[in-house]
Amino acid sequence: MRIALGHIDAYDDRIGTFARQLGLGSLQFHAPKDLPGTDGHWSTAELAALRGRCEEAGLRIEGLENVPAAHFFKIQRGLPGRDEQIEGFCRTLRNMAATGYDLLGYNWLPTYVWRTTMDAPGRGGAAVTGFDLDLAPAGNALAGYKLTPEEPITEPITAEQSWAHHQYFLDAVLPVAEAEGVRLALHPDDPPVDEPLGGATRIFTSPAALAEAWRRSGGSPAWGLDLCLGTVSEMAGQAAAEEIIRAMGPAGKIFYVHFRDVQGTVPRFAECFLGEGNLDVPGVFGLLDEVGFDGFVIDDHVPALVGDPGTWADTSADAYISRGRSYAIGYLQGVLDAVRR
Repeated sequence: MRIALGHIDAYDDRIGTFARQLGLGSLQFHAPKDLPGTDGHWSTAELAALRGRCEEAGLRIEGLENVPAAHFFKIQRGLPGRDEQIEGFCRTLRNMAATGYDLLGYNWLPTYVWRTTMDAPGRGGAAVTGFDLDLAPAGNALAGYKLTPEEPITEPITAEQSWAHHQYFLDAVLPVAEAEGVRLALHPDDPPVDEPLGGATRIFTSPAALAEAWRRSGGSPAWGLDLCLGTVSEMAGQAAAEEIIRAMGPAGKIFYVHFRDVQGTVPRFAECFLGEGNLDVPGVFGLLDEVGFDGFVIDDHVPALVGDPGTWADTSADAYISRGRSYAIGYLQGVLDAVRR
């Protein structure tokens, strides 16, 4: 188990320096602007160039997460043109394998992440994000601070339809992922509410739903979980985290971990500093170790401290290299070191 610098939306030399100053040797990227994929897929040239820049700085890429929404939203929504997007996704998998990448995270959020406030007051006045279902009425595509790909949903998507769309995707891409040696890691739904948001009903909202996704993968070695502990904490706190880790960890189905936390659970919660939320952070690390997890852990959404220019939703490098992120990574490093000892 190791800590990596994660959720990077665009790489520059300052981020590489930041990682090294924090004592980290590897990175994870989230829908990076360095990979525009102008032809509907990530090319070998852009993938190799990103890897080369990181390796020149002495840093290893652990994996990638989320292709551009423009490459994926028809797949998620079951729209005409999804077969072409699946073809592009498979080409991305082949190009990743050809350039030395073996892990790609994905989400099944047709209306992506929702929050109803981006600057709630956290500890000491730090800015955190929050969600209140009462402020995000079902089917209202303008509610909250969600990040919506492409265009609003005009025809509601039911849970049954979303499960079917996800299965169609898995049936098409898992054989390619297996052949190429690239693992796909599903991110739980954030926020994990069963009510529709923006016209789409969410399906990966509970430990039982994630277990069902595993069952529907047919036991493919190419499918696993991006264990976003913050999202899991939103479900039912420590109990949900323990249930998922004990169920999926021993089978090697946790491919990597997002470590953040919240106070409260759905239908309303607020993000917070590690150590003051729902989770027993040392206990979670200990349980991950107990079930044999040996992958990487990244910091995720972080509060904005005094002097930080923005919250985690601000993807600029100036906002990314923040006091909040430094605190989170130092906290994770300290707890992991203690668990090891």
